[in-house]
Amino acid sequence: MATGYAELLRARHAVRLLAGTLVGRLPNATAALAIVLFTRAEGGSYTLAGALSAVYGLSNAVGQPLLGRAVDLWGQPRVMLPAALLSGLGMAALALTGIEPLPVAYAAVAVAGLFTPPLEGGLRALWPSVLKHPDRVHAAYALDAVAQEVMFTLGPLAVTVLVALWSEAAALLVINALGVLGALSVVVSPPSRRWRSEPREAHWLGALRSGGLLALLGSFFFVGLALGTIAVAAVAYADGHGDELISSYLLSALGAGALVGGLAYGARTWAGEPETRLRALVAALAAGYLPLALAPGPVAMTFLAGVAGLFLAPALACAFVVVDRHAPPGTVTEAFSWLVTSFGVGAAAGTAVVGPVIEWGGAPAGFLVAGAGGLAALLVLLATGRVLAAPARFPAPVRTPSHPPSPDAVARMESDRNGGAGAGFKTGHQA
Repeated sequence: MATGYAELLRARHAVRLLAGTLVGRLPNATAALAIVLFTRAEGGSYTLAGALSAVYGLSNAVGQPLLGRAVDLWGQPRVMLPAALLSGLGMAALALTGIEPLPVAYAAVAVAGLFTPPLEGGLRALWPSVLKHPDRVHAAYALDAVAQEVMFTLGPLAVTVLVALWSEAAALLVINALGVLGALSVVVSPPSRRWRSEPREAHWLGALRSGGLLALLGSFFFVGLALGTIAVAAVAYADGHGDELISSYLLSALGAGALVGGLAYGARTWAGEPETRLRALVAALAAGYLPLALAPGPVAMTFLAGVAGLFLAPALACAFVVVDRHAPPGTVTEAFSWLVTSFGVGAAAGTAVVGPVIEWGGAPAGFLVAGAGGLAALLVLLATGRVLAAPARFPAPVRTPSHPPSPDAVARMESDRNGGAGAGFKTGHQA
């Protein structure tokens, strides 16, 4: 396992791109917590803090696919660096002006969310040209999913440390300054500067004209809903046991399980079609969530949370491969960004829905909603099996002399899942 990942990370630019992307995404990973802490420090209510966080999340959900489409059209540096600067300036405006006047605060978080650069989708678009070999790309997808778990664990910790050392406003400024530096590190790298998307057919739906992609987005909306539900239910469970630290134990166990599962999944080559394997992984994910509704004692519950997390990173890594197979030519960054949006909107919906359920039936009922979300995700994949069975073939746009193929575009075309069996991901032994 370690040898395979070491080989991947020895590839030229791989460590820089992965690290830069993770640092660049810190503002997004910590925004909800940082906004709440800052609002409370400024004397605002939890209601206002939640509203500002919701505006950020909604703006982010809208901005990711739009910026992803812009990246596919104009390249990464021209879009991602200006977006990162605007997003950072939005949060800086909030930190420097405070929550009064309210319209300015809402505008600041809206700008910060809307212009969050689509670094996540951009990295996945770069992997084929950087790593060349499909097995390495598949392992990179798994490592990417694992790294997300680490980032969403360490990011909030970094915010709390900055708050303890300086202030809530300083935490906002430092985290977003780091985010701009991370984005800068990515976009000035040779792979990012060279990368060009494939030619694309002009269509207002963009990536969304792929039925397979729509099916995947529908499924991962419910996966996100399950995770959003678990985050709230874990707090209710901890309150019921009189120890707020228990919620951190449960969420840490969930993340640790995802880390172990993702590393194990990416360490081997998988036979068969990824769509079939994705259904099995989501079924295992749902099966892991359902026992949480039993809500046993803290020790047993922590164990169940670890087991429930085992299949999250593998399901995400497999979903990345499926996205790549079903995205129309020239829309890969946009397609990955839509997955981010679908997942995030689902998590927000789960957070909103589970509150009244917990009020009615307590923490076990909340965890039951998570299990139901996992089952719904599986049902979507089963109901759309025919759509997902074979990636749709879209007509290849005519390449004009003004759009000559760059080396990275050639690498992408070779791994395009919609255009025949290339060196990338069309064989029968895909990850």
